[in-house]
Amino acid sequence: MYDKLNEIREETLRRLNEAGDEKELEALGVSVLGRSGALTEILRGMGKLEKDERAKFGQTANLVKKELEDAISLRREKIAAAMQEKRFALEALDVTEPGVRKRPMGRLHPMTQTYRTIRDALVGMGFTTFDGPEVEYDEYNFTKLNLPKDHPARDMQDTFYVSERVVLRTHTSPCEARALLALEPPFRLVIPGRVFRVDEADASHSPVFMQMEGLVIDRNISLADLKGTIDAFVHAVFGEEVKTRFRPSYFPFTEPSAEVDISCTMCGGCGCRVCKGTGWLEIMGCGITNPHELENCGLDPREWSAFAFGLGVDRVASLRYGITHNRLQYENDARFLGQF
Repeated sequence: MYDKLNEIREETLRRLNEAGDEKELEALGVSVLGRSGALTEILRGMGKLEKDERAKFGQTANLVKKELEDAISLRREKIAAAMQEKRFALEALDVTEPGVRKRPMGRLHPMTQTYRTIRDALVGMGFTTFDGPEVEYDEYNFTKLNLPKDHPARDMQDTFYVSERVVLRTHTSPCEARALLALEPPFRLVIPGRVFRVDEADASHSPVFMQMEGLVIDRNISLADLKGTIDAFVHAVFGEEVKTRFRPSYFPFTEPSAEVDISCTMCGGCGCRVCKGTGWLEIMGCGITNPHELENCGLDPREWSAFAFGLGVDRVASLRYGITHNRLQYENDARFLGQF
């Protein structure tokens, strides 16, 4: 038993020197001094010895146990000191390094840049921002905008219905109705926000997209006021060299209505793949606000008149930056966004 005790002592001291971290040290302590450890097993076998021999061996075993406990404790302190030194080395600051380091810079999303450009252009013309809910009542999204119950825009294939009376807004125009009901005319509003339509995502469409709308109400508003505002807006956003043209169109909430084209920003109006050889690109819809919409919102169309226009922010961003696929603007790929 003395030989076995000495063997355990020497083996434990050897393994202590090889222990490199707290986990190995803990495992060694358990294997030697734990309830099922090698030294504990020897101490349990002392009952087989004679009384005098048992006392002598117990004294020797206790000395070995105390020596090993002290050695383990000392090794634990050394390991802790070494780990602390390692942490200090990793956290140390090199005061000789240059004080300024180049860090990668973030970029504003192209749609954010475009939104701010559009907003600033309109605010510069006296417009004020106005907002409304994305989950909207059918009454504001359709009825007050002069869209009867049987209008195609109400079809389920175009609109996300939450319930019979509640929809995800299909345009920012419901904010027009809310503004006409809540604000005292005259006023000029720019209305930004997300809109939702049941649509397949492709190069130019998305079920969720960003729209901006302008609304001006005053006395004696004319089509000339609308055209002058659109021209000033287009020049502020796309540059003075870009031309505009109006084409007759139809919207239930405006009369007369028009589509606005701008000379192609890619080819300068000469004709290219983007404009399909026409030299023109459709940019927005607009028109004089339908008198029925004013009546629906409690205003006298014989006293007040208004005009409105709306455009897609992602489409304007595509035209400004030459983005060929609309989906790129919604995927948040850092390689794409880093170009802006």
